[in-house]
Amino acid sequence: MTPMQSTSTIPIPPPPPRSTLSLGMMFKLRDAKRRWPFAIRAALCMGIPVVAGWAMGDTTAGLMATTGAFTALYGSDRPYLNRARYLALIALSFAIAVSLGVWAQATPWMVVPAIALMAMVATFLCNALRVLPPGAYMFTLACAAGTAIHAPHLTIAHTALLVASGGAVAWLAHMIGAFFWPRGPERKAVAASAEAVAQFIETVGTPAQDATRHNAALSMQESWTTLVSHQPPRPRPDGTLSRLRAIGRELNQLFAEAMNAAGPMPAAAADKARRLAAEARSPQPDAERTDHGHVPLGHPGTLDSLRESLTPWSPALLVTARVGVATAIAGSIGAMLGLERAYWCIAAAMLVLHQGLDWARTLQRGLERMAGTLVGLLLAGAILLLHPEGLWLAATLMILQFVIEMIVIRNYALAVIFITAAALTIATGGHPVPDVGHLLWVRGIDTIIGCVVGLGVFVLSNPRFATARIPAELARTLDAIAETVRYMAKGDVLTPAAREARRDLQHRALTLLQTYDRSAGSSPRYGAEAERMWPAVVTTQRLCYRVLSICWAMEDGDPAEAPETARALFGSSGERTILAALADLGWAIRHNDRPQQTAPLPAFVATEFKNLRDSLVAESVSGAQ
Repeated sequence: MTPMQSTSTIPIPPPPPRSTLSLGMMFKLRDAKRRWPFAIRAALCMGIPVVAGWAMGDTTAGLMATTGAFTALYGSDRPYLNRARYLALIALSFAIAVSLGVWAQATPWMVVPAIALMAMVATFLCNALRVLPPGAYMFTLACAAGTAIHAPHLTIAHTALLVASGGAVAWLAHMIGAFFWPRGPERKAVAASAEAVAQFIETVGTPAQDATRHNAALSMQESWTTLVSHQPPRPRPDGTLSRLRAIGRELNQLFAEAMNAAGPMPAAAADKARRLAAEARSPQPDAERTDHGHVPLGHPGTLDSLRESLTPWSPALLVTARVGVATAIAGSIGAMLGLERAYWCIAAAMLVLHQGLDWARTLQRGLERMAGTLVGLLLAGAILLLHPEGLWLAATLMILQFVIEMIVIRNYALAVIFITAAALTIATGGHPVPDVGHLLWVRGIDTIIGCVVGLGVFVLSNPRFATARIPAELARTLDAIAETVRYMAKGDVLTPAAREARRDLQHRALTLLQTYDRSAGSSPRYGAEAERMWPAVVTTQRLCYRVLSICWAMEDGDPAEAPETARALFGSSGERTILAALADLGWAIRHNDRPQQTAPLPAFVATEFKNLRDSLVAESVSGAQ
């Protein structure tokens, strides 16, 4: 199969099933990867500050430090050098969040605005910078804890140091693995991408091809983010990182071959990907496996991500606006009702919104939170009545945190039971509660108010807008294809500008499907409208990966021959006709009109352009009916 050939036509697969509310999921355990090492680390990080505070005769200070220990919940997938900086920033953020809460505690009317502000800032940054769950919620909870823990003997500076010390404990616990498996995260990332590529190869020529290709592309992007974006610019040429990058390049070649394949690939190709996975888990010195510096890029950098998220109506800004409105309303309701801890309303409202889930999953999360909290209040009441102190308090929090991390992925509603108990235990500051029943009643009311407000804001924030995002994202993706084609036509695939264009194109291809997923789950009515756009989404993705596969094929050849390869691919007018066709398709998408017939296109993309044009024609006919 040569790069000049185009892929055969593959029928459009049915759209992915829309997410739906499932009350039965509240009673089922989902599969999850091995969690006990992570759970043990989180539990130890939670217990050590309490033990230290008890030993020094100030349990309240130890509980304050546990908010910094939440640092242990972040960064497990990152390489150790990058993780060290990342976790230090997370720990500093927790210190700032708690300090803001303590400062607001002195002025009661500032409590709700301070926590709402923290919720908005944390939501925007965590969504823009792809901070994985628990994401923004823990920073908001830490700020709320700062307003609740009664510790008048602690100044704001003292509080910040305590929280930072808890973060330091989590930092050390995270970094211990560097002494035993220094390249463990990198090996794991490459092995995961190899398995994803193997699964894609096995489905080439079948209806499952588009889904497995997307999963493989996403996994490989994560792998290159780990191998390049989260690494020093110039690794040791004969080191493990360079060998892992060389393995990654071989996987890229396999991926490109699979995308260029006209039909099912031989089983040997998938076997090769799995052998590379095994080699990635334990790479050995090999003179033939060296990284020559020409490696793909991972995710866009921090500044690029912030710039994209700050564009009007971006998903990050939309989620932040929802959180801001919901937290302000929930906090105001709590204050008007005279609830003693109105910040729980804010935390609950923010929880159901901050991840930017679709309607079905947002509703599911809200119901799971309310149900789990109401049951968890019984467990919390038992703990508060027993009032464990000293080492018993540390053991209680460690057990709760261990259980939370073991089950939170398997069943969120069940995990909320223990999350509620842990949160209330920390919030008491180690002091006895005079009226446990009243505290539990108020906490239950707070949670219900917050969840209902969060769901209401989501419903009223115009789910139709989510569906309108698909045409905009389609047009943006076509623009990224055009930018990459301009470099391809010159045989330029290795300069920094060309590599950035390719990175941005892959990012747009992945973002396009994510936009579709959010839109399809927005509501039954608008979900059906999103499904009508599914063929255009699939065919645009295929065009993206077709262009990327040609770039990889050109990159793997002799750089001196790249201009000649480009001339053979594009001919005398291929670049001009492709750019004109992309402009016409983009105009049709933006104006919801039929695309025009274009001049004959180069053979290597002719099929993909025809499929995309046909899907847009069918969509315009369907939309007119």
